[in-house]
Amino acid sequence: MLLDHFFTLAGFLLAVVLVVRVLGERRPPGGTMAWLLAIVLVPWLGVPFYLVFGGRKLNEKIRAKGPLYDAGDDSQFDTDKMMTGGRGMVGPGMPPPQSGNRVDLQFSGETAYARVMRMIEEARETVHVTTFILGRDEVGRAIIDLLARKAREGVRVRLLLDGLGCIRTSRSFAAPLRRAGGRVGRFMPVLPLQRKWSANLRNHRKIIVVDHAAAMVGGMNLATDFMGPAPRENRFLDSAVFVEGPIVADIESVFVSDWNYATDEQIDMPPHAHTLARQRTANDKEAISTLQIVASGPDVPVDTFPDTLLSEVMEARERIWLVTPYFIPDDAFLRVLAVKARAGRDVRVIVPLRSNHRVADLARGPALRDLVAAGGHVYAYPKGMVHAKAMVFDHHLAITGTPNLDMRSLYLNFEVALFHYTRPEIEKVAAWAAWLQAQSVHLTGEQPAPLRAWAEHLCNIISPLL
Repeated sequence: MLLDHFFTLAGFLLAVVLVVRVLGERRPPGGTMAWLLAIVLVPWLGVPFYLVFGGRKLNEKIRAKGPLYDAGDDSQFDTDKMMTGGRGMVGPGMPPPQSGNRVDLQFSGETAYARVMRMIEEARETVHVTTFILGRDEVGRAIIDLLARKAREGVRVRLLLDGLGCIRTSRSFAAPLRRAGGRVGRFMPVLPLQRKWSANLRNHRKIIVVDHAAAMVGGMNLATDFMGPAPRENRFLDSAVFVEGPIVADIESVFVSDWNYATDEQIDMPPHAHTLARQRTANDKEAISTLQIVASGPDVPVDTFPDTLLSEVMEARERIWLVTPYFIPDDAFLRVLAVKARAGRDVRVIVPLRSNHRVADLARGPALRDLVAAGGHVYAYPKGMVHAKAMVFDHHLAITGTPNLDMRSLYLNFEVALFHYTRPEIEKVAAWAAWLQAQSVHLTGEQPAPLRAWAEHLCNIISPLL
């Protein structure tokens, strides 16, 4: 009996401690409320669930990683480089926009795959790759085989795999690369008792950098669902951006930070990295693009990316076009979108009619209906999964990369985005979004049946926990 009282009291005190911690964390209101309800109403489930999945920027493992950007250092900013109407993403210690880049936007899994394989084939010094998913399929095998061959040729190959997304391919599947002399790192294994493990914090970044001079950033994972040598039925619609020029150094610095933390190898960026990368495009008349790399996640001191989205929506005067596989925004972002729609701005959201996550499809329902009621336009692509992340604000900014418009991607995952400030690229992203819209169904915001409405609200409440 005494032991029962002890455990009851201990559980109560632990719940109180966690409630205080949740209230002290910088979470969106929806996320805070979801965790409080779970801890208070079902403590036997909510408490252990929070201990495993609840950590965000206060997680000890992330403090050990160290910040990707120095929160107190704004010396890297050069206001002369804030182009396109004087705009540029400003955040603590973040790299400024870089001009003089060559950009190739790809919305085809076949052409993107060909570019990836050619990039790696042409490598002479280094190949750095990080991905959330490495498929246990023909694409994953082809990439492992090519990386292994380059390692045998003397190229320094490093492959960083997320501990959850690549749980089936990080060991024996990647063994040929290890045997060839390449390095394979795992970012935060999901099982306890492993070093630097986490069941919650995921590296969703997709980056390839070759010879410090060419890079790819995008939504495409290295698997047949996303890319491949030949067309494939039901392949996801996605995007990838291939770049050359000084922006490559900023992209590679994100990889280096993640690699050093995951493997303790402590590699460094080459001296004068921006200058070396700029030399590759110095005489290229097509290298006119101004780009900025914007990383987000637990290793960034503040919530830079979601704060930027909110700011861009607030300042938009003409159009706000958002393509995302999952639309589960926080209340502040949704409210500002609705205000802009009521003010007559061209607000469009394009999602797959059915995504690969049923819970996300249910959770998005209330937000999409609220947006339609405010005068926004919602389109659902009926022919397959849209995995691309693309956003257009007026004619001054387009965003591509890895972040989805859901709570996990905005506030938990390690993500990386490219901000495009050059008009031809912005209009190319907008043209692809318009093409996707033309293939989609215009949703009218009809109220669902009572049972579905109940399921939607339940999934929406728990979505911050997922």
